[in-house]
Amino acid sequence: MTDPITRAARLSVAPMMDWTDRNCRRFHRLMSRRALLYTEMVTAPAILHGDRARLLDHDAAEQPLALQLGGSDPAELREATRIAADWGYAEINLNCGCPSDRVQSGAFGAVLMTMPERVADCVAAMQAVSPVEVTVKCRIGVDDQDPETALPAFLTAMRGAGIRRLTIHARKAWLKGLSPRENREIPPLDHPLVGRMKAQFPDLHLSINGGIASLDQVRDHLRVMDGVMVGRAAYHDPWTILGAADRLWDDAPPFDDPIEVARAMRPLILGHLAQGGRLHQFTRHMLGLFHGRPGARAWKRTLSEGASKGGIEVYDAALAQVTAVPSSS
Repeated sequence: MTDPITRAARLSVAPMMDWTDRNCRRFHRLMSRRALLYTEMVTAPAILHGDRARLLDHDAAEQPLALQLGGSDPAELREATRIAADWGYAEINLNCGCPSDRVQSGAFGAVLMTMPERVADCVAAMQAVSPVEVTVKCRIGVDDQDPETALPAFLTAMRGAGIRRLTIHARKAWLKGLSPRENREIPPLDHPLVGRMKAQFPDLHLSINGGIASLDQVRDHLRVMDGVMVGRAAYHDPWTILGAADRLWDDAPPFDDPIEVARAMRPLILGHLAQGGRLHQFTRHMLGLFHGRPGARAWKRTLSEGASKGGIEVYDAALAQVTAVPSSS
Protein backbone atom coordinates (compact mmCIF):
# COMPACT_ATOMS: atom_id res chain seq x y z
CA MET A 1 0.00 0.00 0.00
CA THR A 2 1.31 3.45 -0.95
CA ASP A 3 2.32 5.61 1.99
CA PRO A 4 0.40 8.87 2.65
CA ILE A 5 3.16 11.24 1.55
CA THR A 6 3.60 9.43 -1.77
CA ARG A 7 -0.16 9.55 -2.33
CA ALA A 8 -0.10 13.28 -1.58
CA ALA A 9 2.63 13.75 -4.22
CA ARG A 10 0.06 13.00 -6.92
CA LEU A 11 -0.27 16.81 -6.96
CA SER A 12 2.12 19.19 -5.26
CA VAL A 13 2.60 22.95 -5.14
CA ALA A 14 6.17 23.89 -5.98
CA PRO A 15 8.56 25.54 -3.54
CA MET A 16 8.72 29.19 -4.63
CA MET A 17 11.03 31.75 -3.04
CA ASP A 18 9.21 34.70 -1.42
CA TRP A 19 5.87 33.08 -2.21
CA THR A 20 5.23 29.75 -0.48
CA ASP A 21 5.64 30.98 3.07
CA ARG A 22 3.50 29.69 5.93
CA ASN A 23 0.65 32.14 5.24
CA CYS A 24 0.50 31.12 1.60
CA ARG A 25 0.48 27.48 2.61
CA ARG A 26 -2.43 27.95 5.03
CA PHE A 27 -4.38 29.53 2.18
CA HIS A 28 -3.53 26.73 -0.23
CA ARG A 29 -4.29 24.05 2.32
CA LEU A 30 -7.76 25.47 2.83
CA MET A 31 -8.56 24.69 -0.81
CA SER A 32 -7.00 21.22 -0.90
CA ARG A 33 -6.78 18.77 1.97
CA ARG A 34 -4.76 16.34 -0.12
CA ALA A 35 -2.08 18.14 -2.19
CA LEU A 36 1.52 18.06 -0.99
CA LEU A 37 2.80 21.53 -0.10
CA TYR A 38 6.43 22.68 -0.04
CA THR A 39 8.22 25.38 1.89
CA GLU A 40 10.36 27.97 0.21
CA MET A 41 13.91 26.73 -0.21
CA VAL A 42 15.86 27.14 3.04
CA THR A 43 19.63 26.88 2.88
CA ALA A 44 21.44 24.53 5.21
CA PRO A 45 23.79 27.29 6.49
CA ALA A 46 20.76 29.45 7.34
CA ILE A 47 19.37 26.69 9.55
CA LEU A 48 22.75 26.11 11.17
CA HIS A 49 23.42 29.77 11.93
CA GLY A 50 20.10 31.63 11.65
CA ASP A 51 16.75 31.95 13.38
CA ARG A 52 15.57 28.36 13.25
CA ALA A 53 12.09 29.07 14.54
CA ARG A 54 11.48 31.72 11.89
CA LEU A 55 12.81 29.45 9.16
CA LEU A 56 11.18 26.18 10.20
CA ASP A 57 8.03 26.91 12.18
CA HIS A 58 4.77 25.93 10.57
CA ASP A 59 1.24 25.05 11.57
CA ALA A 60 0.20 21.42 11.78
CA ALA A 61 -2.74 22.35 9.54
CA GLU A 62 -0.29 22.77 6.65
CA GLN A 63 0.49 19.04 6.53
CA PRO A 64 1.33 17.15 4.41
CA LEU A 65 4.26 19.56 4.13
CA ALA A 66 7.77 19.08 2.74
CA LEU A 67 10.82 21.14 3.61
CA GLN A 68 13.11 22.02 0.73
CA LEU A 69 16.78 22.45 1.62
CA GLY A 70 19.53 24.08 -0.40
CA GLY A 71 23.16 23.16 0.00
CA SER A 72 26.05 21.15 -1.34
CA ASP A 73 28.05 20.28 1.76
CA PRO A 74 27.10 16.83 3.10
CA ALA A 75 28.01 17.71 6.68
CA GLU A 76 25.96 20.91 6.63
CA LEU A 77 22.98 19.18 5.03
CA ARG A 78 23.19 16.35 7.53
CA GLU A 79 23.09 18.77 10.47
CA ALA A 80 20.31 20.87 8.91
CA THR A 81 18.26 17.73 8.34
CA ARG A 82 18.85 16.59 11.91
CA ILE A 83 17.69 19.96 13.25
CA ALA A 84 14.67 20.07 10.93
CA ALA A 85 13.56 16.63 12.12
CA ASP A 86 12.26 18.25 15.30
CA TRP A 87 9.78 20.32 13.28
CA GLY A 88 7.85 17.33 11.98
CA TYR A 89 7.98 17.76 8.22
CA ALA A 90 6.60 14.92 6.11
CA GLU A 91 9.50 15.00 3.63
CA ILE A 92 12.90 16.64 3.20
CA ASN A 93 13.73 17.69 -0.36
CA LEU A 94 17.12 18.68 -1.79
CA ASN A 95 17.08 21.48 -4.37
CA CYS A 96 19.07 20.62 -7.49
CA GLY A 97 17.21 22.96 -9.81
CA CYS A 98 17.34 26.60 -8.66
CA PRO A 99 19.37 28.73 -11.11
CA SER A 100 19.80 31.97 -9.14
CA ASP A 101 23.20 33.69 -8.91
CA ARG A 102 23.16 33.36 -5.14
CA VAL A 103 22.64 29.63 -5.42
CA GLN A 104 25.37 29.24 -8.03
CA SER A 105 27.89 31.12 -5.89
CA GLY A 106 27.20 28.64 -3.11
CA ALA A 107 27.68 25.70 -5.52
CA PHE A 108 24.20 24.32 -5.03
CA GLY A 109 20.86 24.37 -6.80
CA ALA A 110 20.90 23.64 -10.53
CA VAL A 111 24.68 23.51 -10.71
CA LEU A 112 24.46 20.22 -8.79
CA MET A 113 23.15 18.61 -11.99
CA THR A 114 26.81 18.59 -13.04
CA MET A 115 27.89 16.89 -9.78
CA PRO A 116 25.79 13.74 -9.32
CA GLU A 117 28.43 12.14 -7.11
CA ARG A 118 28.33 15.15 -4.77
CA VAL A 119 24.53 14.98 -4.69
CA ALA A 120 24.71 11.28 -3.85
CA ASP A 121 26.98 12.10 -0.91
CA CYS A 122 24.62 14.85 0.22
CA VAL A 123 21.48 12.72 0.17
CA ALA A 124 23.26 9.86 1.91
CA ALA A 125 24.20 12.23 4.72
CA MET A 126 20.63 13.52 4.91
CA GLN A 127 19.10 10.04 4.88
CA ALA A 128 21.33 8.98 7.75
CA VAL A 129 19.57 11.36 10.16
CA SER A 130 16.17 11.94 8.57
CA PRO A 131 13.11 10.26 10.08
CA VAL A 132 11.22 10.91 6.83
CA GLU A 133 11.89 10.33 3.15
CA VAL A 134 14.57 12.42 1.42
CA THR A 135 13.71 13.45 -2.14
CA VAL A 136 15.30 15.49 -4.91
CA LYS A 137 14.04 18.20 -7.28
CA CYS A 138 16.12 18.73 -10.42
CA ARG A 139 16.16 20.10 -13.96
CA ILE A 140 16.63 18.09 -17.15
CA GLY A 141 20.14 19.53 -17.44
CA VAL A 142 22.17 22.73 -17.31
CA ASP A 143 24.07 24.81 -19.85
CA ASP A 144 25.65 22.66 -22.56
CA GLN A 145 24.60 19.32 -21.08
CA ASP A 146 22.60 17.06 -23.38
CA PRO A 147 19.45 16.28 -21.37
CA GLU A 148 19.05 12.96 -23.22
CA THR A 149 22.19 11.73 -21.48
CA ALA A 150 22.57 14.04 -18.47
CA LEU A 151 19.12 13.40 -17.00
CA PRO A 152 19.20 9.58 -17.06
CA ALA A 153 22.75 9.66 -15.70
CA PHE A 154 21.57 11.89 -12.84
CA LEU A 155 18.58 9.65 -12.13
CA THR A 156 20.81 6.59 -12.15
CA ALA A 157 23.08 8.22 -9.57
CA MET A 158 20.09 9.16 -7.41
CA ARG A 159 18.69 5.65 -7.57
CA GLY A 160 22.08 4.33 -6.54
CA ALA A 161 22.04 6.68 -3.57
CA GLY A 162 18.71 5.32 -2.39
CA ILE A 163 16.48 8.11 -3.66
CA ARG A 164 13.08 6.78 -4.70
CA ARG A 165 11.12 9.95 -5.42
CA LEU A 166 12.16 12.91 -7.60
CA THR A 167 10.51 15.92 -9.21
CA ILE A 168 11.85 16.97 -12.61
CA HIS A 169 11.43 20.51 -13.90
CA ALA A 170 11.18 19.88 -17.63
CA ARG A 171 13.50 22.72 -18.66
CA LYS A 172 17.25 23.13 -18.80
CA ALA A 173 18.75 25.81 -16.59
CA TRP A 174 21.16 28.22 -18.23
CA LEU A 175 23.48 29.32 -15.45
CA LYS A 176 25.18 31.87 -17.68
CA GLY A 177 23.18 34.43 -19.60
CA LEU A 178 19.68 34.00 -18.18
CA SER A 179 18.16 35.44 -15.02
CA PRO A 180 16.23 33.18 -12.62
CA ARG A 181 12.98 34.53 -14.05
CA GLU A 182 14.12 33.92 -17.61
CA ASN A 183 15.15 30.39 -16.62
CA ARG A 184 11.52 29.74 -15.67
CA GLU A 185 10.26 30.86 -19.08
CA ILE A 186 12.82 30.86 -21.90
CA PRO A 187 14.38 27.37 -22.01
CA PRO A 188 11.92 25.20 -23.93
CA LEU A 189 9.89 22.63 -22.08
CA ASP A 190 10.56 18.98 -22.84
CA HIS A 191 7.69 17.10 -21.24
CA PRO A 192 8.17 14.07 -23.52
CA LEU A 193 11.73 13.57 -22.24
CA VAL A 194 10.48 13.48 -18.65
CA GLY A 195 7.80 11.02 -19.70
CA ARG A 196 10.45 8.78 -21.22
CA MET A 197 12.31 8.85 -17.93
CA LYS A 198 9.30 7.30 -16.24
CA ALA A 199 9.38 4.48 -18.78
CA GLN A 200 13.14 4.09 -18.32
CA PHE A 201 13.00 4.20 -14.50
CA PRO A 202 9.68 2.52 -13.64
CA ASP A 203 10.85 1.83 -10.08
CA LEU A 204 11.22 5.55 -9.31
CA HIS A 205 8.33 7.80 -8.33
CA LEU A 206 8.70 10.70 -10.75
CA SER A 207 6.76 13.97 -10.74
CA ILE A 208 6.82 16.44 -13.61
CA ASN A 209 7.04 20.22 -13.17
CA GLY A 210 7.05 23.16 -15.55
CA GLY A 211 4.45 24.94 -17.67
CA ILE A 212 1.44 23.12 -16.24
CA ALA A 213 -1.47 25.52 -15.83
CA SER A 214 -4.72 23.57 -15.44
CA LEU A 215 -6.16 20.51 -13.75
CA ASP A 216 -6.88 19.02 -17.16
CA GLN A 217 -3.14 19.21 -17.91
CA VAL A 218 -2.44 17.64 -14.53
CA ARG A 219 -4.73 14.74 -15.38
CA ASP A 220 -3.09 14.32 -18.77
CA HIS A 221 0.36 14.08 -17.20
CA LEU A 222 -0.86 11.64 -14.56
CA ARG A 223 -1.58 9.16 -17.32
CA VAL A 224 2.21 8.82 -17.64
CA MET A 225 3.75 10.28 -14.49
CA ASP A 226 3.37 9.39 -10.83
CA GLY A 227 2.89 13.00 -9.80
CA VAL A 228 2.59 16.56 -11.04
CA MET A 229 4.05 19.67 -9.42
CA VAL A 230 2.47 23.03 -10.26
CA GLY A 231 4.19 26.31 -9.47
CA ARG A 232 3.20 29.74 -10.76
CA ALA A 233 -0.29 28.70 -11.91
CA ALA A 234 -1.13 27.49 -8.41
CA TYR A 235 0.01 30.83 -7.02
CA HIS A 236 -1.49 33.25 -9.53
CA ASP A 237 -4.72 31.31 -10.19
CA PRO A 238 -5.07 29.16 -7.07
CA TRP A 239 -8.77 28.32 -7.40
CA THR A 240 -8.29 26.88 -10.89
CA ILE A 241 -5.56 24.50 -9.68
CA LEU A 242 -6.53 23.78 -6.08
CA GLY A 243 -10.27 24.42 -5.91
CA ALA A 244 -11.15 21.00 -7.31
CA ALA A 245 -7.77 19.31 -6.80
CA ASP A 246 -9.02 16.81 -4.24
CA ARG A 247 -11.02 15.08 -6.97
CA LEU A 248 -7.68 13.67 -8.12
CA TRP A 249 -7.95 11.45 -5.02
CA ASP A 250 -11.70 10.88 -5.55
CA ASP A 251 -12.46 13.20 -2.64
CA ALA A 252 -15.00 16.01 -2.61
CA PRO A 253 -13.42 19.50 -2.64
CA PRO A 254 -13.80 21.48 0.60
CA PHE A 255 -15.52 24.40 -1.14
CA ASP A 256 -17.77 24.95 -4.14
CA ASP A 257 -16.81 28.56 -4.83
CA PRO A 258 -13.84 30.88 -4.19
CA ILE A 259 -16.11 33.21 -2.21
CA GLU A 260 -16.46 30.41 0.33
CA VAL A 261 -12.67 30.20 0.51
CA ALA A 262 -12.37 33.95 1.10
CA ARG A 263 -14.94 33.76 3.89
CA ALA A 264 -13.19 30.78 5.47
CA MET A 265 -9.91 32.71 5.42
CA ARG A 266 -11.39 35.56 7.47
CA PRO A 267 -11.00 33.93 10.93
CA LEU A 268 -7.44 32.88 10.09
CA ILE A 269 -6.65 36.46 9.14
CA LEU A 270 -8.31 37.80 12.28
CA GLY A 271 -6.16 35.46 14.37
CA HIS A 272 -3.07 36.63 12.51
CA LEU A 273 -3.94 40.28 13.12
CA ALA A 274 -4.65 39.61 16.80
CA GLN A 275 -1.09 38.29 17.15
CA GLY A 276 0.36 41.47 15.67
CA GLY A 277 0.55 40.33 12.06
CA ARG A 278 -0.28 42.53 9.09
CA LEU A 279 -3.08 42.01 6.63
CA HIS A 280 -0.90 42.01 3.53
CA GLN A 281 1.13 39.07 4.88
CA PHE A 282 -1.87 36.90 4.05
CA THR A 283 -3.63 38.81 1.28
CA ARG A 284 -0.59 39.22 -0.97
CA HIS A 285 -0.92 35.49 -1.63
CA MET A 286 -4.66 35.76 -2.31
CA LEU A 287 -4.76 38.36 -5.07
CA GLY A 288 -5.43 35.76 -7.75
CA LEU A 289 -8.22 33.91 -5.92
CA PHE A 290 -10.92 35.32 -8.22
CA HIS A 291 -8.84 35.28 -11.39
CA GLY A 292 -11.08 35.59 -14.44
CA ARG A 293 -14.23 36.03 -12.35
CA PRO A 294 -16.59 39.00 -11.82
CA GLY A 295 -15.17 41.48 -9.33
CA ALA A 296 -11.64 40.08 -9.55
CA ARG A 297 -10.08 43.38 -10.56
CA ALA A 298 -11.75 45.29 -7.72
CA TRP A 299 -10.78 42.57 -5.22
CA LYS A 300 -7.17 42.76 -6.27
CA ARG A 301 -7.08 46.56 -6.37
CA THR A 302 -8.68 46.96 -2.93
CA LEU A 303 -6.20 44.56 -1.32
CA SER A 304 -3.19 45.85 -3.22
CA GLU A 305 -3.89 49.45 -2.24
CA GLY A 306 -5.08 48.97 1.33
CA ALA A 307 -3.69 45.80 2.89
CA SER A 308 -0.26 47.17 3.74
CA LYS A 309 -1.75 49.69 6.18
CA GLY A 310 -5.30 48.55 6.86
CA GLY A 311 -6.97 45.83 8.88
CA ILE A 312 -9.90 43.48 8.50
CA GLU A 313 -12.09 46.32 7.20
CA VAL A 314 -9.96 46.37 4.04
CA TYR A 315 -10.45 42.62 3.61
CA ASP A 316 -14.19 42.97 4.12
CA ALA A 317 -14.31 45.78 1.56
CA ALA A 318 -12.45 43.63 -0.96
CA LEU A 319 -14.77 40.70 -0.32
CA ALA A 320 -17.77 42.94 -0.83
CA GLN A 321 -16.44 43.71 -4.31
CA VAL A 322 -16.86 40.09 -5.40
CA THR A 323 -19.98 39.17 -3.42
CA ALA A 324 -21.86 42.19 -4.79
CA VAL A 325 -21.28 41.22 -8.44
CA PRO A 326 -23.90 38.88 -9.98
CA SER A 327 -22.18 35.70 -11.16
CA SER A 328 -23.87 36.02 -14.54
CA SER A 329 -22.44 39.46 -15.29
